[in-house]
Amino acid sequence: MEYNAFASLSHFRILLVPVGSISRATFDQWAAEIRTLENLRLSDIPPGTKDEKARFMPSPKSKGYLHLCFPTHPPPSSHYAMSLFRPSLFPLGVIGIASCSHTDSLSSIAAEFNATVKDLFPPDSLYPLAKNCFVFEEDDGTTNLNLGDHLPGLVIIPSMMGNKKENIETLLADLCSNILAEFSTVVNTLESPLGNEYLNATLFPFLPSASDFPRQLVDDEPERLSRVPSQPEHSPVPARRVSTPILGMKRNPSTGPSSPMASARQSTLNVPMARKRQSLIGAASSHGRLFKVLGDLFILAGRTEDASVWYTEALTLFKTSTDSLWHASTLEGLATLSLLDAWSGQGFQTSISTSKEPWGDISERLDQAISLYGRPGPLPEPDQRYDLHAYLYTVAILRHSSLLFAAWAAKGWGPLAFTALMHPGPAPYIPPTLSHPDSHLPRNRDRLSSFSGVTRSQIAAVLSQVHGPWLLHLGHRERIAVLESVAYLYSSLGYHRKEAYILREVVGCIMDLVVCAREEDGRSYLPGIAANGKESGDLGAVAVKGIERSTGNESVLKLVKFVCEMHGIDVEAVTFVNPSTQDEGGAPQDVNADDVQEDPYGWPELQIGIIREALAVAEALPDPPSVAQFSLSALKSLHAVLGDDDQHHMYFTSGKALTAAKRRGETRSIEYWSGRPVVSIELLQPPPSRLLVENPVSVLAQQRSEGAGQISQMTGPFLYNPRKSVTARGSTLVVTDEPLEFVLTLRNPFVFDLEIQNLSLSTSGVAFDMKPISLTIPANSYHPVTLTGKPLEDGSLVIRGCHVQAPGGASREFLLPLATAEEEEHRFRRRSAAACESDRTKYSGLESRSKKSEKRNSTLVASALSKRTIPKFLECTVVPEQPLLRIRWSSLVHGAVMLYNGEKSTLRLTLENVSNLPVDFLRLSFDDSTIGPAQAALAEGDLSIYDAYETEYQLINRPVFSWDREQEDTEIPAGRKVAIVLTCSGKVGCTSGGIYISYGYLHRPQSTLSQPQETFHTRQLSYPVLVTVYHMLECHNMDVFPLDQGGCEETSEDGRAILFKDVEEEGWCLFSIDVRNTYGLPFEVTLNRVQKNAPPTSTTCIVAPGATTRMVLPLKKIQLPEEITSQAIPMLSDRQFVVDKTKLSTAEYKLQRELFWYREELFKSVRGHWREAGGTRSGELSFRQQRMTLPMLATLRTESIRIHLELYRRGSETSEEQISVMRKNGTYHPAPYQFVYLRVRIANLSFQPLVLTADTTVDPADHVIQEGVLSDVPIGRLEKGEERELEAPLCFVACGRFHVQVEARAVDGAVREARVGSATLKVVVSEDNPE
Repeated sequence: MEYNAFASLSHFRILLVPVGSISRATFDQWAAEIRTLENLRLSDIPPGTKDEKARFMPSPKSKGYLHLCFPTHPPPSSHYAMSLFRPSLFPLGVIGIASCSHTDSLSSIAAEFNATVKDLFPPDSLYPLAKNCFVFEEDDGTTNLNLGDHLPGLVIIPSMMGNKKENIETLLADLCSNILAEFSTVVNTLESPLGNEYLNATLFPFLPSASDFPRQLVDDEPERLSRVPSQPEHSPVPARRVSTPILGMKRNPSTGPSSPMASARQSTLNVPMARKRQSLIGAASSHGRLFKVLGDLFILAGRTEDASVWYTEALTLFKTSTDSLWHASTLEGLATLSLLDAWSGQGFQTSISTSKEPWGDISERLDQAISLYGRPGPLPEPDQRYDLHAYLYTVAILRHSSLLFAAWAAKGWGPLAFTALMHPGPAPYIPPTLSHPDSHLPRNRDRLSSFSGVTRSQIAAVLSQVHGPWLLHLGHRERIAVLESVAYLYSSLGYHRKEAYILREVVGCIMDLVVCAREEDGRSYLPGIAANGKESGDLGAVAVKGIERSTGNESVLKLVKFVCEMHGIDVEAVTFVNPSTQDEGGAPQDVNADDVQEDPYGWPELQIGIIREALAVAEALPDPPSVAQFSLSALKSLHAVLGDDDQHHMYFTSGKALTAAKRRGETRSIEYWSGRPVVSIELLQPPPSRLLVENPVSVLAQQRSEGAGQISQMTGPFLYNPRKSVTARGSTLVVTDEPLEFVLTLRNPFVFDLEIQNLSLSTSGVAFDMKPISLTIPANSYHPVTLTGKPLEDGSLVIRGCHVQAPGGASREFLLPLATAEEEEHRFRRRSAAACESDRTKYSGLESRSKKSEKRNSTLVASALSKRTIPKFLECTVVPEQPLLRIRWSSLVHGAVMLYNGEKSTLRLTLENVSNLPVDFLRLSFDDSTIGPAQAALAEGDLSIYDAYETEYQLINRPVFSWDREQEDTEIPAGRKVAIVLTCSGKVGCTSGGIYISYGYLHRPQSTLSQPQETFHTRQLSYPVLVTVYHMLECHNMDVFPLDQGGCEETSEDGRAILFKDVEEEGWCLFSIDVRNTYGLPFEVTLNRVQKNAPPTSTTCIVAPGATTRMVLPLKKIQLPEEITSQAIPMLSDRQFVVDKTKLSTAEYKLQRELFWYREELFKSVRGHWREAGGTRSGELSFRQQRMTLPMLATLRTESIRIHLELYRRGSETSEEQISVMRKNGTYHPAPYQFVYLRVRIANLSFQPLVLTADTTVDPADHVIQEGVLSDVPIGRLEKGEERELEAPLCFVACGRFHVQVEARAVDGAVREARVGSATLKVVVSEDNPE
């Protein structure tokens, strides 16, 4: 970048050029050494001769400085028109830098240096005024240093010289002395009448050559004009010159130097009085421009006092003229002088004593200069150099902006500001206030504004004047230099958006130069060949491809990337990777990259325009890798706002660019760019026949009941077991060398079809064999794809994600962890922390671009990330090879079976081993349509304790399918078959079922016995069965009543005799139930009695279709011990902790348990069976739907105290003979008016001794005569099984029916308790009864 320094008008420019075969590094080294000499004391400059050329020479005691500047590039050719207008723009001298060894020729170096200087400057150029070549010796004193007299201007600096810097400073002083001497020559020419006419002839005059002077002035020594004195008050000028108004200036003795040496030297510069001639200069031209040129030369010579005098005189003349450009340039010179005085300490004290800012006067002068540059007034057509005019205007604005910027950055007017303003370059001086790490923070810029009194907006307001249509008049080089300076100031001020805007124009200017140069180079490569490659003349068509150079492309692209970054466009969102250093699969994408959604930054319309410009720049350079990177990065980060045409264009452009880059030898590959293409990975479950189940070896020792499998889901102490769900989510089991299928869901958010060159799974653990696939994802869609592979060994296989490779790009690994509860919680915590942090602080402007990094570095997000758990991936456990069975044959037709309720049927299945491994473990489990609803009802817990028991009973003891468990040890060799036999039972409500055959290879050879096998794996075959069950018999109205009630009156005499054989009245009861036939066929129903201590018997009847038959069966009463009846109603499963929702008292709980246990004992004593009338089909008749009531319990249960009543009479009063009263059908028939005896036999049938009393009542009591007391008759203590008798005489005095009842009560101390036994005797008194 060309640096426009504020004090450039005082910079003594000396051009540094390389000479000969010197290397770039060596040239830079010596150029840097020379640039360290920024200031050269005037006292160190040789005074030279005391002739006319000593006019600008400093005196030995001068205190000023020459401010040296060492550019390495000559000025543009368009600037040579300002050779006299602004001499500080041009190199006053040239220094050649060469290196010399013993093989180099000094004469060739000198010739090359002269040729180089001649090529750098136009032939008619005023500059350079002096030149010299520094030859630095490389070897140790072996170079021939004998120059002779024929190589002037060539200086050798030996390598053995110790202090080279001091020698270089001396050489520079000599060179500067020669240049200052040439200043006098220039001024002498301009002081002539013709020179002054040339100076005022055009807006940008040039120095007349010798051929332009009249011959008499050339041949003879002409009489010169009275020269304009360097010091007006000391120059002896003839009277006639003083009286004429040619100078138009006032003499101010105070402005001249007091040194007599200066007066003597300046007096020698006047033309001799002996040769004078009349001049017409005063009549045609003003001396304002001449005075301004003198001021420019004196300020370059470091003589600020002389420069101030001439600038002041020139300013006085320009105020009354319309020469606005020279007027403005004079003001700039005065502003520079003020800075030089402040820098040297002469004007600092006076500046701070005023009420203005110290730099106020300088700023005002620059404002005036800018104003004058902005309105130059009417100019003749030949003088309309818009390019130079625009250049001067923009440089003046930059000078003013630099002044304010230096004061702002240095916290005011002081040495730091002077250093920044005087810095000659080549790069701008960065003060410490803008170079520390926190300088970019807003608070630091606000602090600078507060200290300096200059705000950033003031600087920007001045700087903004530089931008306008006049920039189009500048040449490309000048325009780039101006725009770069503006961009630098905006960047330092923190106005990065303005900086990016200016840099866009810089890139545009550079690309214009690139295109123009390309067009110039492509016009004709060979004679007769047109630029478009067509034939020109008679020559044939020949295509010539020029050599493309990439020098400088990186810098241009860096500017483009910066502009994109300032507008929120990440053109490096997709990067290139080097395959040689890249790990296989590339760096995996962060599993949380997409968790935090950032707010969009920037204006989409502007971003789209900028990315188009970036693509155009990259294509024009050309740089195919950058074209691909910009296109794909825009698609990745801006696809939501890009139009359809833009997306298509960028996608196809990137493909062409990648192809071109590969063709040109690009070894890098671009990473995958389309975000995260994989949405989910899912392992397809194999067919049910190939699924694996892992079982512990301990299950082989368990003796499970046949129905235990029906409630396997309920085998836990709680209704809900959270650990069960965790164990169920274990790793998936797969088999070695068996194919696995994974379904990947891919996403394409773009409007074009996305091509994937290679897609494969990313695995770890055991070796996994699979082939990558290529595919195309349709536009704006989710696309599932299936990948197939197989594990090659047993162990653990982890599916981390997938590898994706786009055409021409590098492979990228995308991790896809499982959506576990911990992972979801971590993501939620991360998103919450980011949202909380984003809402906590408001970001404005470009600060929002750093929001992402600040959020990640915040304490809140860091604490959330610290709690992150290790992600879990899809994991498969690979087990050794397993056998494989299939069902070869079944006895069922179409897999269906039809049964009656309670009927059992047999079915056969033939299994075939189609693998190379044997099967030595076989186990069957079953399912049917009744199990699910029953398990759901149990899980809900709304069933009563009775219903829950009955539900579990039906599941366990009445399964639909069962089999002989002895077949578990059946072994099926490889390639062999075996048949198994199953039993199917009819169950009302069952519509379907399933047979599940689990098998495995347990006793496989082990490689070592040190680690016994803890688990084994099984596979399962399923066989669905369609079940149809006909409900034909229903049972109702179960009852239990005493035996003496005549409940078998409907039974025939023969049947009654058989049924009641060995049945006594005491200790027996009758069981009855109604059986209804709802089917269309008659059934033979049989009730069997299977009681202990009672002979077996049965009763059978045929129930016609639609008929209901009551069946009766005598049962012996039951007495259950208290330790049984006190037990809680059991759960047939392990659900022991079921809370009973009913709130009953202790007595109610006791009664409930007695009802349950006696009901269970009753069902054990009575069995029901049915048989199809005239057929062979039979089955079981279930009574489980019947309930037991309290009267049934009282009848069925054996009394604690048994009381036997009997009536007898005696033959005579003295006889002891006892004659039984006639009894018929359980009723006694005594005669009236006779005493009979009631014999009461009481037996203790309980399990503990009792103290009893007896109460006897006769109804009706008014017609009975009794002897003694019948109430509270003490019986005494009866031990277990003990029996006692009581007698009571009775006399019935009326005919009719009487009831005699005896109750036994247990006595515990003084408290009478409830009765423990009773008996009733029926008596019919009639006159017809025998006596």
